[in-house]
Formats: sequence, structure tokens, C-alpha cells
Amino acid sequence: MKISSIVLVLSAATFVATVAQASTGQPFYGDAPDAHHPWCVHDWNRPQPPVVAPQPLKDAKPPAGAVVLFDGTEASVNNWEADKQGHEATKWILKDGVFQCVPKSGYVRTKEQFGDCQLHVEWASPTPPEGESQGRGNSGIFLMGQVEIQVLNNYENPTYADGFACAMYAVSPPLANALRAPGDWQQIDITFRRPIYKDGKCTDPGFITVYENGILVQDRVQLEGPTGHMKRPEPRDLGETAPLKLQDHGNPVKYRNIWIQPLPPRTAADVAKTVPMTEEATAAKRKEIAAMVRDAAAKLPAGSLDQSLRLAESLVYEKDEATCKTVEAFAAKFVGDLKQVPADKIESKKDEAKRVYNAFKYLTKFKLVEPAQLSFAELEGIVKAHGWDKH
Repeated sequence: MKISSIVLVLSAATFVATVAQASTGQPFYGDAPDAHHPWCVHDWNRPQPPVVAPQPLKDAKPPAGAVVLFDGTEASVNNWEADKQGHEATKWILKDGVFQCVPKSGYVRTKEQFGDCQLHVEWASPTPPEGESQGRGNSGIFLMGQVEIQVLNNYENPTYADGFACAMYAVSPPLANALRAPGDWQQIDITFRRPIYKDGKCTDPGFITVYENGILVQDRVQLEGPTGHMKRPEPRDLGETAPLKLQDHGNPVKYRNIWIQPLPPRTAADVAKTVPMTEEATAAKRKEIAAMVRDAAAKLPAGSLDQSLRLAESLVYEKDEATCKTVEAFAAKFVGDLKQVPADKIESKKDEAKRVYNAFKYLTKFKLVEPAQLSFAELEGIVKAHGWDKH
């Protein structure tokens, strides 16, 4: 089944994202917004992908010219090896015709290397489901071993938007959540175009298109570099070819029917159409997110720790003078009160102090607020003196 032959049956209205379903992420976590990215990496304020019905399961036979990487046979397991120095045999197992991850055995990679390609992968999450958010049926498909398309059981299991199944991890959430129920097979089709560099300069950043169970979920999204946890990618040359990798994230995820079709070099007319947001559009979106967070803060008890930290979170997106003063006043009072707590009761303030410290540490790390404005040095001294920064 070629990607070009997949018929997308989905109205534009289906793709209207909603913030009704809360993320399971956390504030002050991944890299902060910048001039072209209005959201933090793994931003819990980012809208969740809407749930849509998957297309019927189809028999996806590899097209002519495709390289079959796994077809349920022992021979096809030999196309893979452990992702280590040298060429060690993988510890993943062949079981009932499927290729199954053995937790803590490590990633696997193909012995053959690939660049631009069309890739078909089918996977199934463990049943019964265990864990939540990123801990439920987690694995990943790494194009050229460096760009991850997330594998995760998000069936009635929310997580941060850029970590959903079929997200380009830490970069681009899927347009929709079209997963089948746990244990059912998920069909993923990917078109991957690597970045092109000439004389050290990028002439084509590359892009990725993904279908999940017949539904378009990544629409020619521009690559931004190797993906990673909590970090924003940095564009760089990925090389011409590299192994395809599958991730061991501690869950016995199953794979089957994996084939890859190398694609011919592209022409200048094929340059990626999707680019990072302009500075103007990013600034407007950040202002909108900040207002949303401040509105949420206004519904919390006035002057409370929760409200103050939510207001501090709004500064991640927009530096608002009135909000800054409110947060600064809270910081000064919080540190002053903390210094007055008797030694025999100070441990009871540990959790609150860590929450405030982590928030202020984030704001100062990304230069969103000056440390002196938040009495950060004093708070950091208290936290470190009690060893609260270590556990």
C-alpha cells in the first residue's frame, strides 16, 4: 500500500483542536519558547490532538522495489542488530510472528542504511495497558536513527501534545489521534526527506509526512534536526544514510510488517513547504498563550501558591510588567516567610520550596526574569542547604 494511494476521509472540521482535555505534562519542564516557537518543548498548555476514527485495517503489502525489514520470519530478524558499537545480535524476540521489544535490552537498528524513504510500520501496544502518559506502551521509530516518530498508547491516555503517538517528538504534535484500541495493530506510513546541505549550508531542511491508520497526522512538516527529550532540536546535516532504529523505552511493544522503499533524490521543486513560524506570528501566539494562562490563574485562590506559580508560568510566553510585579512580590514574601520557619518545621516546607525553586530556576535559566527580581539566590541557598535540590 503506497502512501500516495491512501484515501483520506476526514473533514477539515475534525482538525479543530480543543483544550478541553488537559495534558498530563508539567510546567517549567522542556526548553522555553523562542522567536519561532510559541510553545515550550513538551508544553502542557499545548492543545491535545482531537480524537478521530481510524480507517479500516488494510493488508499493506510492500510495493515493488521495497526492502522488507521484518515479515514475521527468523530470517527477517537478522536484518536487525543491537544499537551498540560493533554488530551484536539483538535481544528482541520473535514471538508468534511478531518482533517484540524486550525491556531494558536496548534499541535495535537495521544493518542496512537508508536516507530518503517511504516507510511502513505496524505496531501494537501491550495489553492489558499499564502505566499512564509516557509510561504506557512507549517506543519510537527513528528515521536515520535521529528523527523520532513517537510510538505510544494514547488510546484514552493523554500526555503532552508533542509526545503523542505519531508526533515528531518534541517538535510537532499529530493533527489527530487516530489510534485503535490497545492490542490492536496500528498502521503507520511515513514519507521522509532528509535535510540537504551543500558547502556546510542547508539548501533544503527536509520534511516528514505521516499517516496513522489511514489518517493524515503530519502534513509535510519541516525537520528541525535530531529530536530529543526536553530539548529543542538544532538543525544540522544528518548525513546521506543511516540505520533505521526502534526504541526500547521499557515496554514490550510489538512490531510487524516493516518495509522501506528508498526514494530517488529530489529536485529543487520539492523543497519543503512548511517552515517555522515567523517572528511576528510566534509573538502573537505567545501573547495568546500567556493570556490563556493568566485567565486560568485568575480562577485560582488569590495570592495562593498555585495562582502565583501559574502567573509565573505566563511569563514563559510573555513578559507582562504587572504580572512580573505580582510574581516578584510573591517571591519576596515566600522567601521571607521561609527564612522565618523554625528548624524543626522547615522540612514541612520542602515540597512548596521545591515547586517555587524549580519554577524560578526555569525562568532565570531562559533569562525570562532576572534572578535578583525573584530573590532567587536566597531561595537557592535555602534549597541547597537542605539538600532539596538532590531528590
